[in-house]
Amino acid sequence: MIRIFIITLLSLQVCLFISCGAREIDKIKVASNAKPLPVERGTNISIHYSDSGYLKARLFAPLLERYSNEQQMETEMKQGITAYFYSSNGRINSYLKSKYAMRDERLRTITARNDVQVINIKGDTLKTEELIWDEKTDKIYSNKFVKINSPDRIIFGTGLEANTDFTRFKVLNITGIISLKQ
Repeated sequence: MIRIFIITLLSLQVCLFISCGAREIDKIKVASNAKPLPVERGTNISIHYSDSGYLKARLFAPLLERYSNEQQMETEMKQGITAYFYSSNGRINSYLKSKYAMRDERLRTITARNDVQVINIKGDTLKTEELIWDEKTDKIYSNKFVKINSPDRIIFGTGLEANTDFTRFKVLNITGIISLKQ
């Protein structure tokens, strides 16, 4: 009788030990699958980009979250951005707006998404759903549908390469041009 009691007690302890271990493993699995938390978070952020002492661009974001770990070094701007691009004499040449943006710290690129607009000093307007600004080359590009409105024409296409001033651009696959000249 005592022998059966001891065996039952030991069996119960083993079951309890195994079940507690399984719960801990499940907790570890859940924690490892969770989205990483930002290491920095800020609101109403202003970032200034300069080169050789000259202001190159100013970027404004209502919300900024920076993630940094072995897999990613990114800054996410979930509420969008407004960026102003400057000439060497300090004048604004163009500006960019989007409803979402992500900066890859390693590649030094900013990917703007959702209702992206770029307007230059001549009044040319670019609209697309995704645009990448490469900080190293000072270029903007996209492989998505683009629409460019200028005073004399509207250009539709897929893919674009341009300088950040948006004064020189190349539509890679033009699908249509509408002339606005009378």
